[in-house]
Amino acid sequence: MNKGELVDTVAEKAAVTKKQADAVITAAVEAIMEAVSNGQKVTLVGFGSFEPRDRKQREGRNPKTGDTMMIPATTVPAFSAGKQFKEMVAK
Repeated sequence: MNKGELVDTVAEKAAVTKKQADAVITAAVEAIMEAVSNGQKVTLVGFGSFEPRDRKQREGRNPKTGDTMMIPATTVPAFSAGKQFKEMVAK
């Protein structure tokens, strides 16, 4: 499912226009991205949580030459599925 299909589904389930559904989805995604980029954890009970995680510096290899190189430490976004979400997928 892409964003357009998600907008269609949300508009139908919430009985709102596609334009309204798109605005709400876009605002929600932007709010989550802003919070995580500011170091906050966002938890949606039943769905899951988004949080920033620190990735340590590590050694990697250049696939072209095979030379080893150091990959610098960085912060990456992470998602952990909630219990209800996990149970729905497992069925």
